[in-house]
This record gives sequence, C-alpha cells and structure tokens, in this order.
Amino acid sequence: MAIMSDLILLAAALAAGFYCFVLSRRLAAFKDAESGIGQAVTSLSTQVDELSQSIEQARQAATRSNKSLFDLTNKAESVAQRLELLVASMHDIPDTPNGWPAEPKSENPVFSSRTARTAGI
Repeated sequence: MAIMSDLILLAAALAAGFYCFVLSRRLAAFKDAESGIGQAVTSLSTQVDELSQSIEQARQAATRSNKSLFDLTNKAESVAQRLELLVASMHDIPDTPNGWPAEPKSENPVFSSRTARTAGI
C-alpha cells in the first residue's frame, strides 16, 4: 500500500511539474511584446485609433449632409409657398370655354392691312 501511495504521489508531482512547465511557456509568450499579447494589444490600439478617426469623419459628413438637407428643405418650403400664391392668384383669372385666355377681338387680322395694300384691294 505504501508503494502504491508513493507511485500516486510521484505521478501527481510529475503532473504538477509538467503543468508548471506549460504555464511558464505560456507566461513567457504572454510577456513577449514581439509575438505575444503585446503585439495583439498594439494592433488593437492602432485599430481603435483608426476607428475613432473614421467615426469622426462620418460625424463630419453627417453634419454636412444634415445642413445641406436643412437648406434644401427650407428652399423647397419657400418654393411651395410661392406656388400656393400662384395657384391662388389663378382663381382671379376669368374662365374661357377652351381654358385659354380670350384673345382680343379686332376687326381686321393683324397682317390684313399690309396684304390688302400690296394686292391692291
């Protein structure tokens, strides 16, 4: 029984030693700034900076678009008001049967006097 417990204790000690070896290698890779987590942190930091710049550029573009849209909306509202006034003023024009304004009535057509003189009439 003593030998069995010594073998179990030896196996547990070897397992603990192997576990410590693996942890030391992982910790060395973790501390390494060239290929370990240091490089990942540096890469993430760079990406965060680039993302911040992109967000700022998008914010500026959105502000410009918002101002442009606001100006166009105001212009459209003023044009709509002018159109409403024009349509309202159309109600003052008398209606004719064909929808066109009535032409002034004259006894002779506009070019009749000239044609009549040259033809000898």
